[in-house]
Amino acid sequence: MRFLDHPPRFLFFTGKGGVGKTSIACASAVRLADQGRRVLLVSTDPASNVGQVFGVTIGNRTTAIEAVPGLQALEIDPQAAAQAYRDRLVGPVRGVLPEDVVRGIEEQLSGACTTEIAAFDEFTALLADDAATAGFDHVVFDTAPTGHTIRLLQLPGAWTGFLDAGKGDASCLGPLAGLEKHRAQYRAALDVLADASRTRLVLVARAQGTALRELARTQHELAGAGLRSAFLVVNGLMPADAGRGDPLAAAIHERETAALQGMPETVRTLPVDRLPLQPFNLVGLAALRRLLDASPAEAAAPASETPATVDARPLSALVDGIAHDGAGLVMVVGKGGVGKTTVAAAIAVALARRGLDVHLTTSDPAAHLDETLLGELAHLQVSRIDPHAETERYRRQVLQTKGAGLDDAGRSLLEEDLRSPCTEEIAVFQAFSRVIREAGTRFVVMDTAPTGHTLLLLDATGSYHREVVRQTGDKGLHTTTPLMRLQDARRTKLLVVTLPETTPVLEAADLQADLRRAGIEPWAWVINQSLAAADTHAPLLRQRAAAERERIDEVGRLSAGRFAIVAQQVAEPVGVQRLAALAEPVSPR
Repeated sequence: MRFLDHPPRFLFFTGKGGVGKTSIACASAVRLADQGRRVLLVSTDPASNVGQVFGVTIGNRTTAIEAVPGLQALEIDPQAAAQAYRDRLVGPVRGVLPEDVVRGIEEQLSGACTTEIAAFDEFTALLADDAATAGFDHVVFDTAPTGHTIRLLQLPGAWTGFLDAGKGDASCLGPLAGLEKHRAQYRAALDVLADASRTRLVLVARAQGTALRELARTQHELAGAGLRSAFLVVNGLMPADAGRGDPLAAAIHERETAALQGMPETVRTLPVDRLPLQPFNLVGLAALRRLLDASPAEAAAPASETPATVDARPLSALVDGIAHDGAGLVMVVGKGGVGKTTVAAAIAVALARRGLDVHLTTSDPAAHLDETLLGELAHLQVSRIDPHAETERYRRQVLQTKGAGLDDAGRSLLEEDLRSPCTEEIAVFQAFSRVIREAGTRFVVMDTAPTGHTLLLLDATGSYHREVVRQTGDKGLHTTTPLMRLQDARRTKLLVVTLPETTPVLEAADLQADLRRAGIEPWAWVINQSLAAADTHAPLLRQRAAAERERIDEVGRLSAGRFAIVAQQVAEPVGVQRLAALAEPVSPR
């Protein structure tokens, strides 16, 4: 493994949920410890299963892994860290400020930026304080901070004063308000991150075109923030000989080969390691030690009493429920890499083929609907909202209003604040709002929707929804704002898309809870790219399929039984005919 050649003291593993970064971080820590090094493994992943991997209870304390001499582990719970951070900031103003103001502050501190900054607040001591890690040769981190968080912490200025003066906006400045006293510690930690002799970043991905393009953007962002010593690990590759005679296994191998050949140049120049797909969950020392051998374990067909396949829950059943209303808004949401665009396009095509008027739109920068549809279809209109253009328009608007009269330091803070993920979501939602109005007379299918945090930020900061209600509430006028439309289950159906894997399901559950805070109840879930619903005879894939059953049962509980399963496809679901096939009724197994 090239990423473990002459390793520096600190190693950071980062990547999208479900790519296997926890397993690779754990395996790396074990290998270093087996070489006689003293290693501390630290997880800041909200979906951390480090304890499960080693079969011990870890938690927020340094715990020795008895079976691996020299290895200790620590799990930083980012959600608990974020809650403690919120309590520290909000506690002093409770009972002092009006309750609606306090609620607004709490919502500003409820998003992903707060969680990440709070987690960074926890582990900076491990980077900046030599005494905290004096007994270890290496510190291995499962999950690294984003480039945006690092840039925020690099900025000069008094965050609290900036916000108190009313110059901040609804994005990521709020979470930074209480960090002023730690600035010296952060500077020391950021120096360590930017020092290639002390820190190495390991980017973990799957061999998928969209995933590798997203990874290139991540690598560019982190390099801009100072983390330039990067390695790439492509995980879960289908071995060429894993399924001779099996069409699905062969198709997956061909797609992965094409994705690697088409890798963006910025990623291609990185040192690359490749790890094969394993037939089982990576739990236990034997599995971890085998993982970095770069050879797949022998797969056995699942036991006959545990069938690999599941009874089909076709996407067509959900389409029937959607079509029944004749018109309305369909929002398809989920974390990156789960196939939202494909699911949204399949639903839109199925509705249009029934003769219903449909507008399909996306704001996903990696989505190319024309390439997905490969043609036109009667009754289907397609559009794309450019997140970059909409965000630039929103930034200019805020700088012209809130930025007027600021000094150089204040304007610098505001400009960085406007480069946050929240800013893009707010800007894109404004563009979506223009399309939402059409849903009264036709179907509008939206790919990539705002989170509940963004919607509540808009509401809590005197946004469109709150302002309209304030202006019309006492005048006997009736109006429907975009947020009210999203909260109306009769007019909006929200579908959560996930993969049948542990981390993607957990992330989808968190997204569902986030939306519920905004008063939006998901209508159904879609499990995408399921091997358990596919027709395969390859032992490797059948064993992976059997492992999906627990995740499918979990989705059944989370969705109250309203979910569909889309099988992993032999041919990529591109083009109207293949998309339509995804939403056709499937005969039970």
